[in-house]
Amino acid sequence: MKKLSLLITACLFLLLGGNAAHAVTVQQAFLKQQSDVQVKGSGTVVRIFSDDLEGSRHQKFILKLSSGQTILIAHNIDLAPRINTIAKGDFAIAKGNFVQFHGEYEWSKKGGVVHWTHHDPRGRHVGGWLKHQGKVYQ
Repeated sequence: MKKLSLLITACLFLLLGGNAAHAVTVQQAFLKQQSDVQVKGSGTVVRIFSDDLEGSRHQKFILKLSSGQTILIAHNIDLAPRINTIAKGDFAIAKGNFVQFHGEYEWSKKGGVVHWTHHDPRGRHVGGWLKHQGKVYQ
């Protein structure tokens, strides 16, 4: 019975530990200067850059989060579809500038970068995604 209790406790610890990694917010990761952390959130597009065509191609844009923090999204368009409908604008969701994200956060003093917003073709990394106007890009 004692072994069963320890096994259940260990399983719960692992399950909660795995979920805690996903519970980190961008703001928490930024304040702690963490990198390689899975984050999930949403924001409003405030700037759109030309696609980065060096090496793996990436669509890049800046989101402003509800906290006021800004982050760079670097979305690999060699592995996931490009979002052609994003637009810079005011904070109205209906204007087409609201994006939800799930990916890996990398700290920088400017607010950080979220990448791995796509599936991993090798299955070795947590798959990420972007969601815009009800469509998921992964």
